[in-house]
Amino acid sequence: MRLLGLLYLVTALPGVLSQIQLQESGPGLVKPSQSLSLTCSVTGFSITRGGYDWSWIRQFPGKKLEWMGYIDNGGTGYNPSLKSRISITRDTAKNQFFLQLNSVTTEDTATYYCARYTVRGLQHEPRHKPPCRGALGQQGALSPNQAQDL
Repeated sequence: MRLLGLLYLVTALPGVLSQIQLQESGPGLVKPSQSLSLTCSVTGFSITRGGYDWSWIRQFPGKKLEWMGYIDNGGTGYNPSLKSRISITRDTAKNQFFLQLNSVTTEDTATYYCARYTVRGLQHEPRHKPPCRGALGQQGALSPNQAQDL
């Protein structure tokens, strides 16, 4: 089990910290009982490079953040509260990773984000936090590794 160290979100000016970009795409609206499918396209960095987790996080309307899950070269990890409904996969040829959340309800209304976390012992450092239109017409967010609620 991975432990979460310090989490802080970094908003960088283009070219100041890195040329890495993550861009989410997917539907802006999903009806209850349907599945939400989002794509995170990564440029400027290979998702197969070791030492990094590629995660999905969401932010609820009340601003609460929830880590959903991650994928890396060793496999996947999911928030236990979502484990029966979530799948995170990747396409290394396209340098993309994907979120599928099944049987969505109004409780899934959130802003969804994808992020890269640098794994250094107990510390996970997010490098990017772009917004993405997510379930039920809202925007969603994602959170860091192995943190159910942030």
